Amino acid sequence: MPQLPNSAEPERPRVLLVEDDSAVRRSIQLILQARGYDVRAFSSGALALADPSATEAACLVTDYRMVGMSGLDLLRGLRAAGWWRPAILITAHRNDTIEDLAGTLFDEILEKPLLDRRLCACVDRATGRV
Repeated sequence: MPQLPNSAEPERPRVLLVEDDSAVRRSIQLILQARGYDVRAFSSGALALADPSATEAACLVTDYRMVGMSGLDLLRGLRAAGWWRPAILITAHRNDTIEDLAGTLFDEILEKPLLDRRLCACVDRATGRV
């Protein structure tokens, strides 16, 4: 007999993760899942935007430079679809341009290589778990 979900279990906040490097994407996904998040991971912004459940995410974690669509373009696409939740940008190429453009759109900007503690702290803040 199937087990019914326990209504006392806390809801797992959904994180939308978009990273074109498969090793980095898998690493971040495992870190966040171990922290109790429901992670929807995509290799491109176009794939994330094509998923109707993308707008159900409590927060976005995305790479800046990706093939086809940047993290900035992805966030703009989500905003155009009516999604206004917190967003975290990760980049190996932090500079003044990223600071100026992304700083007004993203809640946090994290540099690669990522520190697990810092990433988790940012996602916790973005999803209201702090």
